[in-house]
Amino acid sequence: MPIRFARDLIALCCLLLVAFSAAAAINLAERVPTDPDVKIGKLPNGLTYFIRKNDHPRKSVELRLVVKAGSVLEDDDQQGLAHLVEHMAFNGSTHFRKKELVSYLQSIGVGYGSDLNASTSFDETIYQLTIPTDEKRHLETGFLVLGDWAHGVIMDDAVIDNERTIVLEELRLGKGASDRMQRQLLPEMYNRSRYADRLPGGQESILKTFKPDAARRFYADWYRPDLMAVVVVGDILPAQAEKMIVAHFGKLKNPANPRPRTVYRIAPRKASASAVVTDAEATDNAVGIEYQIAPTPAQSSFADYRRSLIEEMAWSMLSLRLEEITEQADPPFLSAQTTVEAMGPGFQNVSSSVGIGPRGIEPAVGALIQENERARRFGFTANELERAKKDALSGLNSEYKERRKTDSSVYTEDYVHAFVQPGFLPGIALEFQVQRELLPGITLDEINAFMREAIPTAAPKLVYYTGSSKPGSPVPKEDALLRQVELAHTRPVESGAEKSVAAHLLPDLPKAGRIVAEKTTRALGTTELVLSNGVKVILKPTSFKGDEVLLRGERYGGESLFDDRDVFSARYAVDVADVMGMGTFSPLDLEKTLAGKSAHVHVGMSNYIETIEGGSSSDDIETMFQLLRLKLAAPRKDDGLFKAFIGSRQEQARNTLAQPEAVFADTSMLTLSSHPRAPRVPTPDDFGHVDLNRAMAIYAERFGSAKGLTLTIVGNFSVKKIKPLVATYLASLPTADIATAYKDMGIRPVAGVIKKDVRSGLESKSQVSLYFGGETPYSEVERIRLNALIEVMNLRIDDVIREKLGLIYSGSMSGKMGSVPYDAYFISANLPCGPENVDKVSAALFAEIEKIKQQGPQRSDLDKIKLKWQKSHAMNLRDNEYWLGQLSKASLRGTDPVMMLQFDKLLAAVTPADVQRAAQRYFRMDDYVQMTLYPEK
Repeated sequence: MPIRFARDLIALCCLLLVAFSAAAAINLAERVPTDPDVKIGKLPNGLTYFIRKNDHPRKSVELRLVVKAGSVLEDDDQQGLAHLVEHMAFNGSTHFRKKELVSYLQSIGVGYGSDLNASTSFDETIYQLTIPTDEKRHLETGFLVLGDWAHGVIMDDAVIDNERTIVLEELRLGKGASDRMQRQLLPEMYNRSRYADRLPGGQESILKTFKPDAARRFYADWYRPDLMAVVVVGDILPAQAEKMIVAHFGKLKNPANPRPRTVYRIAPRKASASAVVTDAEATDNAVGIEYQIAPTPAQSSFADYRRSLIEEMAWSMLSLRLEEITEQADPPFLSAQTTVEAMGPGFQNVSSSVGIGPRGIEPAVGALIQENERARRFGFTANELERAKKDALSGLNSEYKERRKTDSSVYTEDYVHAFVQPGFLPGIALEFQVQRELLPGITLDEINAFMREAIPTAAPKLVYYTGSSKPGSPVPKEDALLRQVELAHTRPVESGAEKSVAAHLLPDLPKAGRIVAEKTTRALGTTELVLSNGVKVILKPTSFKGDEVLLRGERYGGESLFDDRDVFSARYAVDVADVMGMGTFSPLDLEKTLAGKSAHVHVGMSNYIETIEGGSSSDDIETMFQLLRLKLAAPRKDDGLFKAFIGSRQEQARNTLAQPEAVFADTSMLTLSSHPRAPRVPTPDDFGHVDLNRAMAIYAERFGSAKGLTLTIVGNFSVKKIKPLVATYLASLPTADIATAYKDMGIRPVAGVIKKDVRSGLESKSQVSLYFGGETPYSEVERIRLNALIEVMNLRIDDVIREKLGLIYSGSMSGKMGSVPYDAYFISANLPCGPENVDKVSAALFAEIEKIKQQGPQRSDLDKIKLKWQKSHAMNLRDNEYWLGQLSKASLRGTDPVMMLQFDKLLAAVTPADVQRAAQRYFRMDDYVQMTLYPEK
């Protein structure tokens, strides 16, 4: 996928002058120029930097330190230490003592985990920091932190040993069927290369026993300026950013005798091979085909760029063909894909995979390969290519419109990628022009010629099966699996007939209704319309995004209006209708008709609420409204697709229940409430009770009428221009008389103290879960106090149970307060840990709960939370999603939406004493549920 970036029309003009004259055709031999809005430089010591000024969001800058050093560079005694070194960067450095860094950054509004984070992969380690720029000292501190990460991390033995336990807990957290199977399969997939032996998580035995000098050696060898890049994107002048980069990184020196930074190759396969990997806890059954490993094509010239467009469209067309097979009455597979996958710097391969359904392995593999072969031998059609071109240009047009609203994090991610794996970096201005010139000239012959060579069927390949080892699960033999695939490639294939699709969504426009009343709310910038059919519409035009329009409607009712005998048909009515399409369109037919347009509409139904959600580009609002009419008034019935849906969901449910986490979740839900309508983990039997006709009747009853709906529309549109569309499509919606209030089904949490152990799973993994809940008067003020309590507890969990005691890698508490179907609160805490540490984790959690009940939170902790929320709220007020949610929620509840503008005032009034009283009120030691997961053995 070509990388796209943008600034404005001035940049477009500059780039076009560089690339080609205004009148000349593109010279395919010329190199694709770099976006002039990003400044790329290199210090004398070899450190690379990327700088871009971007004002979205304002008063914020994204900082990254990228080190071209990951797990693939670890020595034999260092497996897992690239990741541990990343952890150490947060545990003390030249200018920040242990814990001081995180605490300070939180005090200026930086969120730990969201704004402050890091990651380690095979070939690189990336440090992330988002810094507010409203004060110069904050920005200075940000660069100071990056500089410390680059060369000032302190690695004392005691601190390393403490972090060792946390890294081991992180490794434990990732254990399970997927990890076990991956460790068997990766050596084959990476063709026994270095990558197969250097998973970023490392080896548990080495993490337990390594000497601290091994970690220090990794840091000394690889954390050096010639392997580093600094990325700065945000509300900052480039000259200022460059000056700070020079100040903090210019004096860094490379080692006198640096270790060579080896680029490890992945050799082509010499012979075909197969592998069968099974596990008792496997969540799905699949077959994969890894075709020959090859060098990644060059990404330099306009010819290379044009080739990438051809490849991108070809793979997207094949993807649609595979998707179409799943719409058959009895599909041979649950899902399938064929695409190109990166294998590491400079290498890639074509990869096919298929999810095995009820019909078994042979039909699934045969259908996948047959469709691949059909595309390879006969190519695609002119209509398919035309739709692919429309979709490519539509997406590009939307990105171009958004060029001044693109979030800094998007640019940051792409500059990181450009450093790690250099490729195209032209910017959206140039891409917009180049693709508009190149796409029309790409011919069907070129697409089909690419497909003939794209899948190297005759070359050596790896064929593998992953699935369940439980009795009754069909497991193929390795040699038979390989023969089956090889044979499928040689079978006769017909070209196939192309199904025609309608050019328009609606055969005729509906008879328009009227707008009968209108009022504006200046404080919110909204216009409320009352339509002739009783439907209300709230319009909030914004300029937050250049090409985004969102729609949402909510209404009370939901599954609560239906009897217990209809529980499963009601629960899955929306899903059933969704998989069958709308009007005369199957889901894929609809996708084809919408080629070149950006619009979608979805509906949802929970126990008590029905929702309608949609979105479109600014040019496709009418298409969104047409989809809304079809979605509500014209659900499509398809017996074959319904049967395929039931079979697929039953297979998914069987797979899910193989996971110990699912067993634990289901037992926990059953313990919390024994009500028959309370939430449960779906079982295969549930879907056997879904009746197609009843599900369709329930859907038609609830969504065939727009009575009681208020639709909120937020985004980049003109109120004047949207009104005629509202009158045509929304004022004409049917509004038959239906219930618009929910029924309280009586679902309530269990009372008293209940403790239960669950034994499931093969790994040495446990989880301590704690639940509090009950009735309480709802108010916005009290909701904020509860949320503050939860945030304070999460700080304590991290500071004490993780950092001080080293008992967990991650654990969290969450909470919510609501008024439907009754005023209530619910708190849950989930702390994964080792079985040997269950009692310690449980005791530590209860101790922190008791501490906040007796002493309340530290004011400094509450201040950190308030500052983070204030920062988030300021950003939310420039976000379409936030406005949509707040306006829609206020309409549903009948509350004043202006209250959303009072958040800062309500937050400022929250005191430590308020949080302490909330803890005393909600952490009731005579009414909670404690669940503990242990392994089976």
